Amino acid sequence: MSEMDPQTLAEECAKAMFARDRASQNLGMSIESVAPGKAVLTMTVTGDMIQGHGSCHGGYLFTLADSAFAFACNSYDRATVASGCSIDYMSGAKEGDRLTATAEEQARGGRTGVYDITLTNQDGRKVALFRGRSYEVRGTVRYSEDNS
Repeated sequence: MSEMDPQTLAEECAKAMFARDRASQNLGMSIESVAPGKAVLTMTVTGDMIQGHGSCHGGYLFTLADSAFAFACNSYDRATVASGCSIDYMSGAKEGDRLTATAEEQARGGRTGVYDITLTNQDGRKVALFRGRSYEVRGTVRYSEDNS
């Protein structure tokens, strides 16, 4: 059996993870693209996401960025979790805005990695900047056919 190329592996990992990711699914997130160490997810801000000042609650922005981070750092079929993350909010997002989270690996070595995620709206305006630090745990991302 030949080894899977890195792009196909990243796509298979994303497919397997997203099938189990009820949180991202229930928030209406979509995976636009995935590659080794990279992921692009989108989400539309709904009325249920609006906080008391009339903009999207920061927790939803964090969740979108965190999901993009998860798909990027799990693209190598090694189960990986966050060891820490931070976010800087640049501008508000309004109901109906289509947000894009672009995650890019900055460094990966041993069992750790660093990923930067940029959130933008449909006009390309930066909404937030997120940095995630990852840690590989035991196991793989995809389930074997025997475990499905």
